[in-house]
Amino acid sequence: MFVIGHRRRAPPPPRPRPAPFLEPVGHLWLALPSLGRLRACLATCLPAGHLSGGGRGATPGRRAGPLRPAMRRLGSVQSKVPCVFVTEVKDEPSVKREHQPFKVLATETINYKALDADIYNAIPTEKVDGTCCYVTTYKGQPYLWARLDRKPNKQAEKRFKRFLYSKENSKEFIWNVEEDFKSIPEYWIPAKDIEQLNGNPVPDENGHIPGWVPVEKNNKQYCWHSSVVSYEFELALVLNRHADDPGLLEISAVPLSDLLEQTLELIGTNINGNPYGLGSKKHPIHFLVPHGAFQIKNQPTLKHEDLLSWFEGCREGKIEGIVWHCNDGCLIKVHRHHLGLRWPIPETYMNSRPVVINMNMNKFDCAFDSKSLFNHFSKLDNQKFGRLKDIKLDVGI
Repeated sequence: MFVIGHRRRAPPPPRPRPAPFLEPVGHLWLALPSLGRLRACLATCLPAGHLSGGGRGATPGRRAGPLRPAMRRLGSVQSKVPCVFVTEVKDEPSVKREHQPFKVLATETINYKALDADIYNAIPTEKVDGTCCYVTTYKGQPYLWARLDRKPNKQAEKRFKRFLYSKENSKEFIWNVEEDFKSIPEYWIPAKDIEQLNGNPVPDENGHIPGWVPVEKNNKQYCWHSSVVSYEFELALVLNRHADDPGLLEISAVPLSDLLEQTLELIGTNINGNPYGLGSKKHPIHFLVPHGAFQIKNQPTLKHEDLLSWFEGCREGKIEGIVWHCNDGCLIKVHRHHLGLRWPIPETYMNSRPVVINMNMNKFDCAFDSKSLFNHFSKLDNQKFGRLKDIKLDVGI
């Protein structure tokens, strides 16, 4: 029987770095902070894999020039991403998560994790609102994988929630990984960089084991994932910055091999309520966006009031949030909700930007199914639209 224990303990000091997250004491104990900070972490931390590709491939140095729009890799997001500020819990209903009775808001204090990661020399990028995907090998070829966390069953989840919200700080919680978690698909894999014990992935502070599952072509559960890849021709439909014009977006077919070990965000009509207003119910549109693709040119200073003003008053600030890619591979974020701002908003920076379609399929020698997104976009090859959200497809998909 493989067991893991969660134990609460005092929060770490601001500096130096806190004690290791895993501390062996009989069983394997997961060291957790105080209840207030734990609640904040549960509400603010992203799922593993919410940004850039596998491996710690951050490029050293300050923002010396524009990022190449090709599949450049920044920090790896296979674990939780902390907020740039220390957060606090307010006993008010959340505007981000329905039925959550509290808000998690940023204070004016920079998080020690951000300082340790040298946040002032990090690369700021747009946080894209979609669902996270991963490209790695499956069946001997590059494959798209969907995010799938292994979660506890109902009984274990109830016990864990009672533990989290208990006022008894000395209480401990033990996971039985073999019995407490729901079954997973045969080809499920754990996310990279998560803690392991004796070769087994350790549940995070949410009680989840982050992971991935391959997107099979005929799996209806992942039909929108399937719509942006062609395994026959090993291509992906990608939205990125244009190579020669940073102010212009580009939609193109990219070889899946160019995306190996990277994570991307799937966005579109049927993802997360379609915050970017793409396509329509009758003619849905979806793309993959490489994490870290959209570097922020004119970022504000790392002060609470300056960030708030930037999100509210700057055109480039009409985004979900900022993710800083640090030189050591760490990622730091801030979401509009951390500053008490709403998301989604009617007009976003992304959907108002011009875009060109580069879908010359002759170079790939491809003949796509007539109903595929690749076929529809190939008919729009070389066309430019004043705004991303202006793209409309003439026929159903």
